[in-house]
Amino acid sequence: MTVTAIILAAGRGTRAGGEIPKQWQELAGQPVVAHSIAAFRRAGVGRIVLVLHPEDRARAAGLAEGVQIVPGGATRSQSVRNALESLVSDPPCHVLIHDGARPLVSARVVGRVRAALENGPAAAPAVPVTDALWRGEEGRVAGVVPRDGLWRAQTPQGFHFDAILAAYRAHPGEAADDVAIARAAGLDVTIVEGEEDNLKITLPADFARAARLVKEHAMDIRLGNGFDVHRFGPGDGVWLCGVKVPHPRGLQGHSDADVGMHALTDAIYGALAEGDIGQHFPPSDPQWKGAESHIFLRHAAGRAAARGFRIANADVTLICEQPKVGPHAEAMRAALAAILGIGIDRVSVKATTSERLGFTGREEGIAAIATATLVSA
Repeated sequence: MTVTAIILAAGRGTRAGGEIPKQWQELAGQPVVAHSIAAFRRAGVGRIVLVLHPEDRARAAGLAEGVQIVPGGATRSQSVRNALESLVSDPPCHVLIHDGARPLVSARVVGRVRAALENGPAAAPAVPVTDALWRGEEGRVAGVVPRDGLWRAQTPQGFHFDAILAAYRAHPGEAADDVAIARAAGLDVTIVEGEEDNLKITLPADFARAARLVKEHAMDIRLGNGFDVHRFGPGDGVWLCGVKVPHPRGLQGHSDADVGMHALTDAIYGALAEGDIGQHFPPSDPQWKGAESHIFLRHAAGRAAARGFRIANADVTLICEQPKVGPHAEAMRAALAAILGIGIDRVSVKATTSERLGFTGREEGIAAIATATLVSA
């Protein structure tokens, strides 16, 4: 199911203090809203709509690559309406509406909301109220409010796009949040488990707490490995890690059979838990017949970037008796580094034999293993 995240960042947030709106104040070296955008990318949401106050458009120039900008309205509800209407020409199946001042939403929370939308028209995270609740008057306790069945609402609040668009179009005015508008339209809203760390920055003291949490959760490190094999057949050379190496035979495969690049591509997909080359580029699809393997590797690297990761390093080992890899290793490193968009000092290509054992020892083909490390950007 296609999904789009709408991140609301058009408010002025005066209670948070500071000379600029809270969503643009610095948190761990980046604007608050930049953390919110990165959170959805890490959660695998590729399409993001950022709703901005017209005065703030220039502030988004450095962080809005690949993000659709929509002007906000005078109120939160109007900003959501503007974002929803901007998607009508190319609508997603589901939409996740999130407060830009909640920079610490986790992929777990986003995943719970998305999963709940498979079984209902609306879902939202919340945490149960556990503290005693008082009603106060003139600084004194005037009564106790039962907390049974009470929840503290969070975002992202998720909906079937057509349903929430119709609900907003039918709603005459403002509401506390998107769930209120959904319920006014008769939509059932599923509560999913929220998290205490998914705080909304509202007051000056919230920045200190958010900074502590960012530090605690600062780095997401992913490690993936890949393995591939191709047999020898007719040809005048083999493609290895983006370099054609002269050889009396070639490697056979549906694409150009670059065994090293295939293993590295699978390592990146593995680190993302997104399957393998065959799932993204099925060999049953004739359009990939003879395809150059850099297409696959670029796609894997793009998926990593879209989810908020950078490639920290890549390591490829080629297993063969022939051809000799050593004379070409530096060219291979350079080719892979260029495709991945990282420094050559972060790419390793090396080779070993299997001591004349097995199919590689009999020179029937070449095998490759690869490891890739991804770090949250």
